[in-house]
Amino acid sequence: MIIQVAIAIPVNSLFDYLAPDGIDAISPGCRVLVPFGKHKKVGFVISTSENSDVNTDRLKPIIEILDTSPLISEKDIQLLSWASRYYHYPLGEVFSAAFPVSLRKGKKAQLSQEKHYKISAKGECLNPEQLKRTPKQKQIFELFLPPVTSLSSNQLSQQDKNWRPAVKSLLEKDLLTIELQAKALSHSASIPEKALQANEQQTQAINQISAQLGQFSVTLLEGITGSGKTEVYMQVIQQVLDLGQQVLVLLPEITLTPQLEDRFKRRFSVGISRSHSKLTDPQRLSAWLEMQQRHSSILLGTRSALFTPLKKPGLIILDEEHDSSFKQQEGFRFSARDLAIVRGKLLNIPVILGTATPSLESLYNAQNKRYQLLHLSERAGVAINPQFLLFDIRNQQLQDGLSPPLIAQIKKTLAKKEQVLLFLNRRGFAPVQICHSCAWVARCHHCDTSLVIHFDERRLRCHHCGYQQHLSNQCPSCKTGELKPLGLGTERVEKSLHALFPTQKVVRLDRDSTQRKGALEDHLEQINQGKVDIILGTQMLAKGHHFPNVTLVAILDVDSGLFSIDFHATEKLAQLIIQVAGRAGRAEKPGKVILQTRQPGHPLLTVLLKDGYNSFAQSALVERQQAMLPPYSSQALLRVYATNPIDPQNLLKRVCEIIQNMETHHTLVLGPVSAPMAKRAGNYHFQLLLQNNQRKYLQLLLDQLIPELYRLKEAKKVRWSLDVDPVDLY
Repeated sequence: MIIQVAIAIPVNSLFDYLAPDGIDAISPGCRVLVPFGKHKKVGFVISTSENSDVNTDRLKPIIEILDTSPLISEKDIQLLSWASRYYHYPLGEVFSAAFPVSLRKGKKAQLSQEKHYKISAKGECLNPEQLKRTPKQKQIFELFLPPVTSLSSNQLSQQDKNWRPAVKSLLEKDLLTIELQAKALSHSASIPEKALQANEQQTQAINQISAQLGQFSVTLLEGITGSGKTEVYMQVIQQVLDLGQQVLVLLPEITLTPQLEDRFKRRFSVGISRSHSKLTDPQRLSAWLEMQQRHSSILLGTRSALFTPLKKPGLIILDEEHDSSFKQQEGFRFSARDLAIVRGKLLNIPVILGTATPSLESLYNAQNKRYQLLHLSERAGVAINPQFLLFDIRNQQLQDGLSPPLIAQIKKTLAKKEQVLLFLNRRGFAPVQICHSCAWVARCHHCDTSLVIHFDERRLRCHHCGYQQHLSNQCPSCKTGELKPLGLGTERVEKSLHALFPTQKVVRLDRDSTQRKGALEDHLEQINQGKVDIILGTQMLAKGHHFPNVTLVAILDVDSGLFSIDFHATEKLAQLIIQVAGRAGRAEKPGKVILQTRQPGHPLLTVLLKDGYNSFAQSALVERQQAMLPPYSSQALLRVYATNPIDPQNLLKRVCEIIQNMETHHTLVLGPVSAPMAKRAGNYHFQLLLQNNQRKYLQLLLDQLIPELYRLKEAKKVRWSLDVDPVDLY
């Protein structure tokens, strides 16, 4: 028997091995240890065959079968194989991305175990009164008496923090014994919270989605911020759980996980697992196995959690489906949203895409009846939509980005004991350090970009490659000029807020201030307890969070997103404005949203604030159609980089020559050109954009082109990647 194995190497082919002696069956989905060159590698069994293209005398036998039964199902193998073909990425590396790190390394697929203590056979014959001379041992021993069967370390600590010496003595006397048990999942309270009373729109959405259970469908749930999309999710989830099935909930940001997990634990009395990049490898392995073995019924995770195997799949939900975080931007560049739909179709289960600001692709699919479109146009409960105000800051005397009218609004809000949220999508103190005399600018030596000032750390740092240097007070060029910060960052605005409002509590939420483990959760808890007056933050504040006492939201710099060479930019800005605005007035207090701009007459702002996101989206779709841009066409971006600018250009020229000799079906070839940031991390970046009005023709071209690309000698001098359906052109 020939075993076809996928191995995580950058070669898009399977490798044939012989079955070990005495083995006549190996199931696809199992891991095996195989000889590969001079090394041993963990591989994934894809299929078995009686024939091989290689002479069987040259085939090596598998060293070891690591799993007695498949870890993933046939449907999972189909999903990963489809993803490998569509994104033109090596199958072995696609499989590797779907498994936790420890399983990739060949470790056992078993849940972590913990010690449990129980009464031994000798202990069962003991009268506790015989331990009266050692009262502590007697007290601990009595904890194990029936009906208790065993106790873990955590359970003992809840009873008595100083239990260890007594247990040690009881073990030495052979009155207790130890056994290893799978770590228990944390379940919610035995009496879960009741479902909220759904309004008419929510009820209609719940009923329409519930009618699709047990079959494939895609529902685009378009609900304005605060309209109760989560309540719709939870009521549908409960119906899926009642059927004994599992639910996969994908979120764009790690920051949203704790808040949603807390709500789910109060609502559902089932095992809930979570999976994201801030967890340790053992924690992610546990979540993977809990779902695979059905110890857990709900998984909350970010994009990589999409590949987690489900023993009884019933529903997939993507919250904030428009978010570009669902697209992997390096390595295996997959879209979790698109693959979730493919997975739903393979498993024959419904998929819910929820958002207040649908992506243009999803709206296009809804208009073409591929998706069911449901609307939640009213805020849940007594909350009302916030009021929008446009502040023209031309000729205004700004104080670190804060205009006098905005400062007045902040004071008015704080006087009412309400909270303020300020949004600026730029961390650090200032994005540029410039000499006031000679105009020298602190630039990164490895990238075509300025170094960002981090004032508190006295550092200049590149946000692209991580290069950093000490913050100097003297200009290295003219030696005399005064160095000044130029532009705004959250750190600079924070200092200004402390000066303006010295008695108010200000919290800054960005990647720098939340690096310490648990820091974000601590800040969010303080905000929800009303201990914070002003919240200042970056994109991590834009979505999902529910701050009932926030009544004023201000976006300090709208203009930075209005002008960009990337056609996705206006869509992303519109989504960002609506998402940030959605943090205002989510409870009974009315909210206000202020946008500071030097472009008050810009068409995007005019349409968005006057007619809403949907009107903007419809006009943006018309523009995309006129320009034949996605979703009216399909794109693939070939990115190439090297330490010199010549080799990438040579490769892309060869690629263009190859394409000229192919049947392109009118595929547009745009480039080669240098990337918008031509030099990054010491490498020179160039790119080639391929576009066709029909997806199938673009895929046909890529099917022919990519194998040729692997064979080119020019490709061996550079690093290259293919991004199918890119979400940005950088």
